[in-house]
Amino acid sequence: MAMSAPECPPSLDPIAAARWSAHSAALLSPWLHEEVASRMQERLAFIKLQPTQWVHWGPLQGGLQSHEALQRRYPKAQAWVSSEQPQQSWVAQQVLQGKWWHAKRWFGPRLKHGLPPDGQANMLWANMQLHTSAQPQNLLKAWHRALAVDGFLMFSCLGPDTLRELRHVYAQHGWPEPAHEFTDMHDWGDMLVEAGFAEPVMDMERMTLSYESPQRMLAELRSWGRNLNVQRFQGLRGRRWRDQLNQALMMLARPEEGGRLTLTFEIVYGHALKPSPRIPVHSHAVIDLEQMQQMLRNRPRIPDKV
Repeated sequence: MAMSAPECPPSLDPIAAARWSAHSAALLSPWLHEEVASRMQERLAFIKLQPTQWVHWGPLQGGLQSHEALQRRYPKAQAWVSSEQPQQSWVAQQVLQGKWWHAKRWFGPRLKHGLPPDGQANMLWANMQLHTSAQPQNLLKAWHRALAVDGFLMFSCLGPDTLRELRHVYAQHGWPEPAHEFTDMHDWGDMLVEAGFAEPVMDMERMTLSYESPQRMLAELRSWGRNLNVQRFQGLRGRRWRDQLNQALMMLARPEEGGRLTLTFEIVYGHALKPSPRIPVHSHAVIDLEQMQQMLRNRPRIPDKV
């Protein structure tokens, strides 16, 4: 899918996305998201910067276990929890800090809610979040504002090959799409640059998951998200359709997997830096106060004369 503008992805229903975002405050860290987060953490081994402040965007769905792992990696850093839904941030803060009688609430690292002042975070971590955002370009720009110069963004999301087998089944039966279209990693790289990031590094991997029954597959898919496609079914469907769906999903059974049903998930990983602001060269240039402060903070030090 090509995206050339910071608008809503064309097949994603923004109202449905907002409803899912609010509903997911009651759901905690699907295992797939935790698995993706652990793989994303392996990439931190190649980054030398040790954050003093970092933001976990959407930890409820992104991974509560991964948050604790990040706190162990950066034990002296101040962590912030944030999301597009303030209620989610508050719930995440309460869950991660524990009940008032838990020792970790009093002796563990303190969490802050929301975002630090602009330009203060050294890392922003967003696992499995961007593919459900109705305005991803605006979200990338908000993350860019939160980061300090030389701070970095780490994110993951679903790619366009996700659920390709399920899309094929729906197409064969003339049903609407089972999910909205997911953005290609090259388009994410372009949007990162447009949002002000530098040196974007994108890669992807495909996971094949197998299930013993259609019921088990559908139950797990519901815990990970919803169909946000603008052309999805417009009304409730009954038992007859459910039985028809279960029968249709048997097309996903593979003999080499012992008759288990298989689905593909494409996981996109992204990393990018916030560079020093560049001032355009004109005969007359206007520099705002924030740009001037960043330029002064990042100018090279002149050694004292001996």
